[in-house]
Amino acid sequence: MKAIVLAVTLILSATLAHADGEKAGNFDYYVLSLSWSPTWCATTGDARHSPQCDARNDFSFVLHGLWPQNETGWPSYCHTVARDPSKAQTAAMEDIMGAPGTAWYQWKKHGRCAGLSASQYFETARKAYDSVVIPPVFAHLNRDVKLPAKVVEQAFLESNPDLHADEVTITCKQGRIQEVRVCLRKDLSPRRCGADTIRDCSLSGALMEKVR
Repeated sequence: MKAIVLAVTLILSATLAHADGEKAGNFDYYVLSLSWSPTWCATTGDARHSPQCDARNDFSFVLHGLWPQNETGWPSYCHTVARDPSKAQTAAMEDIMGAPGTAWYQWKKHGRCAGLSASQYFETARKAYDSVVIPPVFAHLNRDVKLPAKVVEQAFLESNPDLHADEVTITCKQGRIQEVRVCLRKDLSPRRCGADTIRDCSLSGALMEKVR
């Protein structure tokens, strides 16, 4: 029994050490996460009275984050010597990230792991976001629709001929389209997603609320 307790204690200690943050810059590729803003508003943002959900903003797919990823698992809350971004730097990302504070949170959890300065990370994130064409049918969606999640993926593939199906994955939440995730090399060229990233939503009637 003592041996079992000791083993469990060692495992928990190792897990806690891992949770403290890995070394910055030690990762295999990026995941570009594009969030369907109406879903985030319906499930989270409306309750927070987020300005992202104000109809005047017309957000469709926004940048959730650019996440350093490993072939299995991902680093987070990494140790880095890079200085944290200023309020002006994080505010400058709101045009593509939507909610105030999103850029700061993404830097804290993911950006520190990229091995870049804050300005370089946000520049890289914007470049990655700009490299993907949002299908016009979604950018200007003017009514609620229910559709197979696979249709969303296909629309992105048609609008981005350089992408292949194993480089894009669709996620759902509460019966809604949640995110489109694109896997990118460190130079931001597309690459196949790792096995734990390819988790396509299989819903045949996922809700996409209209752009607000």
